[in-house]
Amino acid sequence: MQVTETLNEGLKRGYQITISAAELDEKVTEKLLEAQPEIEIKGFRKGKVPLAMLRKQFGERVLGDAMQEAVDGAMSEHFEKTGDRPAMQPKMEMDGGDAWKPGDDVVVNVTYENLPDIPEVDLKGLKLERLVVKAEDAAVTEALENLAKTAQNFEKKKKGSKAADGDQVVIDFEGFVDGEAFEGGKGEDYPLVLGSGSFIPGFEDQLMGSKEGEAVEVNVKFPEQYGAAHLAGKDALFKCTVKEVRGAAEAQIDDELAKKFGAEDLAALKSQIAERLEAEYKGASRAVLKRGLLDQLDAKVKFELPPSLVEAEAGQIAHQLWHEEHPEEHGHNHGEIEATDEHKTLAERRVRLGLLLAELGRKQEIEVTDAEMTQAVLNQARQYPGQERAFFEFVQQNPQMQQQLRAPIFEDKVVDFIVEGAEVTEKEVSKEDLQKAIEALDEL
Repeated sequence: MQVTETLNEGLKRGYQITISAAELDEKVTEKLLEAQPEIEIKGFRKGKVPLAMLRKQFGERVLGDAMQEAVDGAMSEHFEKTGDRPAMQPKMEMDGGDAWKPGDDVVVNVTYENLPDIPEVDLKGLKLERLVVKAEDAAVTEALENLAKTAQNFEKKKKGSKAADGDQVVIDFEGFVDGEAFEGGKGEDYPLVLGSGSFIPGFEDQLMGSKEGEAVEVNVKFPEQYGAAHLAGKDALFKCTVKEVRGAAEAQIDDELAKKFGAEDLAALKSQIAERLEAEYKGASRAVLKRGLLDQLDAKVKFELPPSLVEAEAGQIAHQLWHEEHPEEHGHNHGEIEATDEHKTLAERRVRLGLLLAELGRKQEIEVTDAEMTQAVLNQARQYPGQERAFFEFVQQNPQMQQQLRAPIFEDKVVDFIVEGAEVTEKEVSKEDLQKAIEALDEL
């Protein structure tokens, strides 16, 4: 087997691997002899099938395996010898392609971009600021008031009262399109809060001012992107009967409210809310501190970047931002999205910092534990109630998904390691100041 260098420009590498026909034939023979004791063919006892017959019957299949193993072995040996680490999966092309036939030498051209050497970074000079926010009484009270709103009850208004925004109407309804009732368009004793936006746009507005016992005809148009394709964009008439009008009665902020949310009393609920708020503040503060850290690291180190990684990252950024600007588009039938210079600049920063953190983590032997991965999978699985087992199996069979879950855990552990060695000062700020700092992150 022969490996010849064909390209060495910057981070680009190219090699030609030549496997002689004799070497390949030797590997095929080796594999057939290895399998021979377990093979049984009509007319021959198990393990006694002649090699010539094995070659005739299984040679072509074994040849493909032998060829793949030879190329993989050559590449593994090459990477071990050179220390190269491909930025992405190497591209492999076989000379001759479909014209290749048994008895020919196998010539494979391999190209890839090598990961760059990451320069040493002085982490001791890093100075970071951690914003600290206390859960003030006003914030706890605001959270309690919001909880009270979610726990509000609706009490029947006196007969003749007109339904207003925020009231609940109990209705019977039936929907018609082109004069025909449609499936799923009928309901009885349905409690609808006016202004909640839970029905088709315009539906709730037409029930404003209605009274108990009234029949109301509601004319609406289904959205173009409506879930049921046969109704999307169609005009519809809903015949409604208002059976009750109920007014909202907010729950009292007391021990009874606390018990509804699983707390022993109001004092315990306030304590739980304060803890939750401070946990949220700490998470936001960490995001600000992390950005400050990454900004300093980005200014400290420069090195050549693999173009393929930058291009892939820029494309991903462009795609993500496009969908954020077009939330109505859920699919991918939107044509090609061109990455701009701004996307490429951001991609360069992300790739550079990603490679730097990966190298720092490698040198410090930082790893993601099985327990941490299991917890990450559990957290994701909660988004699919009733399908947790299927999600677990999907992750187990999908290395790419495993990497998506592992990457942020690894990055956070590397960031924690760097922060531990940095000079960190704490600064107490208001909730509003922290919010402004978070908003500023999106502007960068």
